[in-house]
Amino acid sequence: MQNAPTQDTAQPASPAAVVDEYLRLLMIPDPDAARRLAAPDLQIRFTGGRAMREPSECAAFNASRYAWVKKRVEATEVMSGATDAHAIVYSRGTLHGAWLDGTPFEGNRYVDRYVVKNGLIAQMDVWNDSAEWLLARAGLAEL
Repeated sequence: MQNAPTQDTAQPASPAAVVDEYLRLLMIPDPDAARRLAAPDLQIRFTGGRAMREPSECAAFNASRYAWVKKRVEATEVMSGATDAHAIVYSRGTLHGAWLDGTPFEGNRYVDRYVVKNGLIAQMDVWNDSAEWLLARAGLAEL
């Protein structure tokens, strides 16, 4: 009789895999699981320079802006010179989801920059077009 497969709880093997898994978990959202891939002294800067320390703050911010949101990752890029001890990783692509009023959106560009140290995310910087899109929806800017 074969044993049932067990869930792999090992850390991702590369800095790019750490970032991809962190984003996957954060977009569920499962900030508690995402926290396992973050350094104890995690520093997060969200759009507009919003400082955060926990993945749960990212999830709460997203919940204040979107009914739901997901990322379509187009590329995960590890910068030249990366080592297991220190790597800079960029994730870029688009956001899709629905605004708080339920209006769907897609094609909202994002770029995230991560510092991965010894297999854990130490820093996360997040940029996207959402503020511009919200201004346009309010009639305050053009897209």
